[in-house]
Amino acid sequence: MTEPAAASSFETNRPTIVALLYLGGFLTGVSAVIGLVLAYVWQGEPAEDWERNLYRFLIRTFWMGFAWAILAAIGTVLTLGLLAWLLFSLVSVWFLIRVVKALLAAQKRQPVANVLTWLF
Repeated sequence: MTEPAAASSFETNRPTIVALLYLGGFLTGVSAVIGLVLAYVWQGEPAEDWERNLYRFLIRTFWMGFAWAILAAIGTVLTLGLLAWLLFSLVSVWFLIRVVKALLAAQKRQPVANVLTWLF
């Protein structure tokens, strides 16, 4: 009788921790900033290429998300709140897709294909 294959475990490497803190930012706001600080600190430590790639991707994701949120806030003020739900929803979905992409890459210990992209 053969034994069932063991389920793959969830690995808590450093880029995964940063990505999870970013996701927690949707609930607390502050954990995303903690994730950013950790990404900057861990980026300077000796690491493998895939980790450096993911730190750069996650740092860019935070700052681009911050810039998009500022633009959404300005757009909300200019349209008197009419587009607030749409603008902030788009920024949130964009941020979520990038963080999940980084999280999946961290679990596979692989770099993200195009770190410099503004999209996904």
